[in-house]
Amino acid sequence: MVLIKEYRVVLPVSVEEYQVGQLYSVAEASKNETGGGEGIEVLKNEPYEKDGEKGQYTHKIYHLKSKVPGYVKMIAPEGALVFHEKAWNAYPYCRTIVTNEYMKDDFMIKIETWHKPDMGTIENVHDLDEQTWRTVEVVPIDIANKEEVAPGDYKPEEDPALFHSAKTDRGPLGPEWKNELKTDCPYMCAYKLVTVKFRWWGLQTKVENFIHRQEKRIFTNFHRQLFCWIDKWVGLTMEDIRRMEEETQKELEELRKTGPIRGTSAAHEQ
Repeated sequence: MVLIKEYRVVLPVSVEEYQVGQLYSVAEASKNETGGGEGIEVLKNEPYEKDGEKGQYTHKIYHLKSKVPGYVKMIAPEGALVFHEKAWNAYPYCRTIVTNEYMKDDFMIKIETWHKPDMGTIENVHDLDEQTWRTVEVVPIDIANKEEVAPGDYKPEEDPALFHSAKTDRGPLGPEWKNELKTDCPYMCAYKLVTVKFRWWGLQTKVENFIHRQEKRIFTNFHRQLFCWIDKWVGLTMEDIRRMEEETQKELEELRKTGPIRGTSAAHEQ
């Protein structure tokens, strides 16, 4: 069995702006999650071309010991909490696959994303067969709704309901922001189809649901940050981003070896 959900995140940015904003925010967020022997290690970040698809390929390793629930830590042997993330970014389509060497074929997270210039109204944008699509739960994420943020994750400086962009004159976003956008304000939706497979007798449903809760949490926090950081990334070029990614890769190496454990934890999950 696999558990599939489609998360829809609408943002007051254009599809073109989002490409830069996403890469900038991934680099920044990676630093916030790395330290004390844990976090993100970048192995590869290079262009690829395959079967007519062109884009950027990345291979990262996630060292996650403190970021998983206690019940997983109890049964997982040393070294099992290391995950490989391979991503093919052929923007506006992206595909990411997360695997684990210890669990091999019994574990996989696949995230397929289409970025479209609409308000999240397309049904079955990933073109699944009808039978599969009927099993998919659609989960809208409102970046302006503080209620969707875990209390421990909330930061006022990353709240779109409070933030105003000096450079773009966008925000703050009220409860009805999607209906109140100025006529010249761009918008787009990230349609994130997440497939989770976890085969472990007695834990399958619990862990699959846990992973989906974490994915929703990550998508919510990340896109709130992306919008609130817009004045830092709007106007950057892809050359600027690639240069920043190289610097971030070196910085992550240093951070992982030193300092305290940082970022999102799930140790409280029972």
